Amino acid sequence: MCLTKRHLAMARLLGVAIVTIWGLGACATYKDDFVRVNSRLDQLDTKVQSAAQSAESANQSAQQANQSAQQANQRLDQLEGRVQQLETAPRRVPRG
Repeated sequence: MCLTKRHLAMARLLGVAIVTIWGLGACATYKDDFVRVNSRLDQLDTKVQSAAQSAESANQSAQQANQSAQQANQRLDQLEGRVQQLETAPRRVPRG
């Protein structure tokens, strides 16, 4: 009987060891998966930051272009009044 109890205890111990090893092996697999996912997230984060910087740069360029266009339009409005004044003025007779 004693031998059977020992065998049963040894079998139980081996069973627990096998389950533990299997569980730890699964953790290692998940760890690799997490490493891959984190690496991919880091790559995507880098791309998003780059895209955000490009968008900010494009926005600044667009604002500068808008300001230049507004200044050009103001100058054009100023010249338009002068051109209309010259076109409506009576013709001058040349000397000589």
